[in-house]
Amino acid sequence: MTTTIEYRNVSMSFGTGAQAVRALDPTNFKIGNQEFLMIVGPSGCGKSTLLHVTSGLLKPTTGEVLLDGQPITAPGPDKALVFQNFSLFPWKTVWENIDFGLRINNLPRDEREARVRHYIKLTGLSGFEHRYPRQLSGGMQQRVAIARSFVLRPRVLLMDEPFAALDAQNRAIMQEELVRIWSEQRSTVLFITHSVEEAVYLADRVMVMSRRPGQIKEVIDVGAVTGASHWRTRPLNDVASDAKFQNLRHHVWESVRSEISPLVGA
Repeated sequence: MTTTIEYRNVSMSFGTGAQAVRALDPTNFKIGNQEFLMIVGPSGCGKSTLLHVTSGLLKPTTGEVLLDGQPITAPGPDKALVFQNFSLFPWKTVWENIDFGLRINNLPRDEREARVRHYIKLTGLSGFEHRYPRQLSGGMQQRVAIARSFVLRPRVLLMDEPFAALDAQNRAIMQEELVRIWSEQRSTVLFITHSVEEAVYLADRVMVMSRRPGQIKEVIDVGAVTGASHWRTRPLNDVASDAKFQNLRHHVWESVRSEISPLVGA
């Protein structure tokens, strides 16, 4: 089954009248089947708003978001979210956190157990099944959050700064781990980040947004630069020294930087 997402004239304003804040200008674009789309831009440019509209948590002021031609009107198990703050249930064990979505969707017990066991192994959580979130490091907690999302086998994976709370070493490791886990399932991904390096490393395409009210400033086709052998399949430390990676990272950063400071390039 293909999974494409299309944005038709999607805009978002908060509040009414003179107090209204225009977060997102009318936006039109498409995310292809199994594409890994990264969105970068200055704080407050509407990145997270766009993600929440895609999830069905927010209804756009104008326009619509289509999942394989059907309007998205509400959250559902076909769209999994991973947030910066992990959002784990502190009173549930690792196993129970991962099992939660399967349980509320009424999957048979045998299937639930098989899936949870598979994703615990896949995310390197074996031996931690009965630990509680407070007993885990930040990196381990994020592994639980990722496993909880992938166990649903969603068609769309929505990630909002998922690694921002991690230190640099764990962040690099989790980026590489995400690629490994995603490669098994190939969900269509919309990933929000402030890290230009993270965006260029993971993306098939990078979408740069302007300062608020957000609109698409530029879309960079990373896949056209990497070719068939995408550099996200290699360790980030190796890729960081690649001249093509450095040039692309510089290009994206300059595009974002000019939106942060209106004096740049004036």
